[in-house]
Amino acid sequence: MPDTQTPAPQKPGRGAQTARDMVLSLAALLLILLAVLGFSNSCQFSPGGPTIDTSTVPTVDVHSALSGVAAGMDFPVREPKLPGGWRANSTDTISIGAGAQARPVVRVGWLAPAGGFLRLSQTQGGAVDLAASETDDPKSQPTATGTIDVAGVNWTIYPARRNETSWLAEVGGVRLLISGNGKDADFRTLAQAVQTATPLPAK
Repeated sequence: MPDTQTPAPQKPGRGAQTARDMVLSLAALLLILLAVLGFSNSCQFSPGGPTIDTSTVPTVDVHSALSGVAAGMDFPVREPKLPGGWRANSTDTISIGAGAQARPVVRVGWLAPAGGFLRLSQTQGGAVDLAASETDDPKSQPTATGTIDVAGVNWTIYPARRNETSWLAEVGGVRLLISGNGKDADFRTLAQAVQTATPLPAK
């Protein structure tokens, strides 16, 4: 009788091993991602999109910040008095323009009561440079898209980064720029507050 032997099982090919390794790697990455999301409390996901958990956002003392900055500026800095519900969460100073034309810009950002973020910039720098500082390409020449009157002050509207908007006006020889994704009513509230504010004393 012929000698019959059971054939040895064949090892899976390289293609099967590669596919299995990819699946295992993806599973590991998914576990890491879920762990990171589990430890992060700053964003909450909802059917309407991610929302900011404002309890984790820092708060800034606007009066102290602007009073300190005003002492070192050669132009009047204004502190807008906003109604309850506005929360200042950022302040900084940047520079616009180049060389001898460079000028400082004092900025404060708020979370608006109705949602959204608004930033106020104050400077004696050029209008185009100031508007460009709020776009994705600061070297671009933003084009005005319209104007709006707020209590007798004419604000020029410019596009800003992402889907944001900027309003630009000149009050008392200082250029004011409001940028962000807040509602028009919030833009108006901040615009009126800053254009009627008394400049802080320069020490």
